Amino acid sequence: MLKSVSDIIIPDSKLAVGAAELLREHGDTLLWNHSHRVFLFGALQGKNARVKFDAELLYISALFHDLGLTKKYSSPDKRFEVDGANAARSYLQQHGVPDESIRLVWDAIALHTTIGVAPYKEPEVALIYSGVGYDVMGENFESISEETREQVVAAYPRDNFKNKILPAFLEGFKHKPETTFGNIKSDVCELLLPGFKRTSFCDCVLHSPWKD
Repeated sequence: MLKSVSDIIIPDSKLAVGAAELLREHGDTLLWNHSHRVFLFGALQGKNARVKFDAELLYISALFHDLGLTKKYSSPDKRFEVDGANAARSYLQQHGVPDESIRLVWDAIALHTTIGVAPYKEPEVALIYSGVGYDVMGENFESISEETREQVVAAYPRDNFKNKILPAFLEGFKHKPETTFGNIKSDVCELLLPGFKRTSFCDCVLHSPWKD
């Protein structure tokens, strides 16, 4: 475990280390490196914007944000984001974390793919969203210097991340593609899942049981 990257200290409390051990056990190298980059890129953007945030909660949110894709935490019928959020909530409850902190972590994980909402929430929620957006899609790419980006990637390599992450997403919810309705992850199903047909909100309205 690294202690810091680019002047961002990686939390090493008992709570943080325990969460990291769960990711190590149930995730893989792709999720390990991605989750740490999400924390670092989120924290760096928060630092640059002079936003106050709880680094421990941000770190734990990052570690759990994609754990809903793993066999251990994946439910048969919930969005993977909710599975990860529920796993984090259970973990934090077991360690006596205050309800308000648990709510922040739950929201950060559950909303990390929700465009247009998460950026307006509390700092921990907004920074997980921006950390994910930075690592996955390069959003606000120039907000972090090339030198800093290289330090983060040297510590937690991308290793062909662009081409690996989409199949990894699909693997996590191909057994329940209907849970991607109304979410950007339906794009993944449309691209990679043979025979997938998006649910249309308009069809839901026009074919509802109402007579009018």
